[in-house]
Amino acid sequence: MNNETSQNKLSLPPIGFGTYKIEGVSNDEIIIKAIEEGYRLIDTAAYYGNEEIVGEAIKKSSVPREDLIITTKVWREDLGYDKVMKSVEDSLQRLQLDYLDIVLLHWPANRNLYGDQWQEVNTRSWKALEELYRKGTVKAIGISNYTLPYLKPLLETVQIMPMINQIEFHPGYWQPEVYAFCKNKGMAIQAWSPLARGKVFDAPIIRELAGKYNKSEAQICLRWNVEKDVLPIPKTSNPERMRENKNIFDFKLTKAEVIAIDNLPQMGYSEHHPDNRV
Repeated sequence: MNNETSQNKLSLPPIGFGTYKIEGVSNDEIIIKAIEEGYRLIDTAAYYGNEEIVGEAIKKSSVPREDLIITTKVWREDLGYDKVMKSVEDSLQRLQLDYLDIVLLHWPANRNLYGDQWQEVNTRSWKALEELYRKGTVKAIGISNYTLPYLKPLLETVQIMPMINQIEFHPGYWQPEVYAFCKNKGMAIQAWSPLARGKVFDAPIIRELAGKYNKSEAQICLRWNVEKDVLPIPKTSNPERMRENKNIFDFKLTKAEVIAIDNLPQMGYSEHHPDNRV
C-alpha cells in the first residue's frame, strides 16, 4: 500500500480510527482504548463536536504525540481564507495541540450555500491551508467529499496539490471516477463509512468471501479497501470490534475477488453529496 502522502512523505498507517457519532462517547476512554489497540491515525472534525475529547485522549495516552496522526476538518460553513484560519486555530485549542498532522476541507463550497462565488470560496479556503502548511502548523493538507466538478476547478488554482481526498468509499459505492482521478494525481484516498454501516454485509460475494477466509463481513470490506490502496477509517466503541477491524493483514483477496466486489451494484450509499449540502 502507498501509505505516504505524495508531496511531504507523511507516513500514513493502513487503517485509521473514526470518531464521528461513536455511541456512548461521553469521555475519552474509547479513543484511549483505540490508541492502546494500535490505532495511530485518529480522525475527527470541528463538526463532530468531540475535538476536546480527542485532545484529552492524546494527553492521557501512553503513546507519544509524535507517533500519532491527528486529522481534523474545516466545516462547510467556515470556508473562506479568514474563516479557515480561525477554524484551524480553534481546532488546535480544542485539541490542545501545537500542530496538526492533517487538515481537510470537510465539504466544498457549493452554489446552494455560496452562490456564484463558490469557486472563489474554495480557492481562498485552499490558500489558507497552503499557508498553514508552509508555516508548519499542519503537516499535510487535503480535501474531503470533493467530486470531479469541484476538484478540477480547484486544481487549476492551487500552488500545492491536495495530498488527500477523504470520500465515501465502500463496496457498493466507491466513486471509481474520483478514485482514478485522485490516484493519477498522486493523492492518497481515505475512506469514510468503509463498512457502509453494515448495509453491504448481506451481499452474496461479501458473505461468500467471509466464509472462505474465516473472516467477518466487516473484515472483508476493510481488506478490499486496503487492496484498492485506500486507507479506511472505521469507527466503533466496541474493543472487540477495534481488534477485529485491525486484524485484516493476515490474508489477501485475489484480483478476481477484488473485481467482483468492485462490480457490486450500488448499495449502502449515504446519499450525502456536495451538490446536495445546503
